[in-house]
Amino acid sequence: MKHWKLIERLNRGHRSYLEGGEAGDVSAEVRRKTAEEGQRPHTVVLSCSDSRAIPERIFSAGIGELFVVRVAGNVLGPQQLGSVEYAVEHLGCDLVLVLGHRGCGAVEAALAGDGHGAVRSITDAIHAAIGGERDPARAERRNVRHTVELLRRKLGEHGPAVRGAIYDIASGALDWLEDADEV
Repeated sequence: MKHWKLIERLNRGHRSYLEGGEAGDVSAEVRRKTAEEGQRPHTVVLSCSDSRAIPERIFSAGIGELFVVRVAGNVLGPQQLGSVEYAVEHLGCDLVLVLGHRGCGAVEAALAGDGHGAVRSITDAIHAAIGGERDPARAERRNVRHTVELLRRKLGEHGPAVRGAIYDIASGALDWLEDADEV
């Protein structure tokens, strides 16, 4: 499916979510079907682990619709890249969405210079992505944009479409980043 059709599908699900519509299909029939026939997700979502930003809910997706990879700060490490590549190469996903969110604690920690132990690998990656940016909203956008660009380079020009968006945890709004966005 062309990536713009997938984006429209995500947007329809998001509108349903905002209107309090039904969540995606998680019925016993769909569980059985995907158990027997395998999964066929249409989109990979690389998202932050934040418990307030749940991709399946945000897009009203059911079982087998999204292949979700979650990591604090929606950063791209070897395991996340391997998961995305698996979904693209073996499951046929035509769209990869990097989903950041407002009020990201990992971005805030990077801005504050916090992070110790293994958390430091996340805050260091975010700090490298945002450079000298000090505004949290702009830093969140830069962080998403950086991950989008990394994925585009890693997946190649003949790979899936890679897009970015920011989810507002307070309003539920979704802001798609455009290639021309200044970050």
